[in-house]
Amino acid sequence: MAEVQHWRVTYNDIHNLIRNVTPKIAEEFNPDIMIAIGGGGFFPARVMRTFLRESTTNKSLQIQAIGLSLYEPLPGTTQEQIGKEVVRTQWLAPNPGKQLLGKRILIVDEVDDTRKTLNYALSELDKDVEEELLTRPEADRAALRAATEFAIFVVHNKLKPKLAELPAGTPYYSGEDVDDLW
Repeated sequence: MAEVQHWRVTYNDIHNLIRNVTPKIAEEFNPDIMIAIGGGGFFPARVMRTFLRESTTNKSLQIQAIGLSLYEPLPGTTQEQIGKEVVRTQWLAPNPGKQLLGKRILIVDEVDDTRKTLNYALSELDKDVEEELLTRPEADRAALRAATEFAIFVVHNKLKPKLAELPAGTPYYSGEDVDDLW
């Protein structure tokens, strides 16, 4: 088995990558809410929120959290599932569409490796929005759906073939494109 190569970065490196990309995200997407994918998305989301608050008028920008695991051995998972199947460990409160519907939502994670986790998060959050739409008057649904937008930010995008796709037109931002290292 080949030895895994590790790439070392500091918090300061990550902080600066986020600082550098934030003006572009503020100008092009200007999120209403951020959703951090735990555990790796927590720190980047918190840092980015500080920079977004400085560069936009949205001073009340909130961070929500979801827990997804692809690589961690969790209770109840088998060795065969690790790296292949996304496991939901935490999700938004009931009626999450009330938090998301009609908003620009930036999903934040630290690494885009296979894209499975990002694809899962986006598709599940979109299902929540669709479910909430059904509770709204039919005449309002098209406008609310059109006003609900998702974008992705990752600190590091691994330059490798992805095993999942994002919907066409989904804004995608990365702090840095990197080789396939851990």
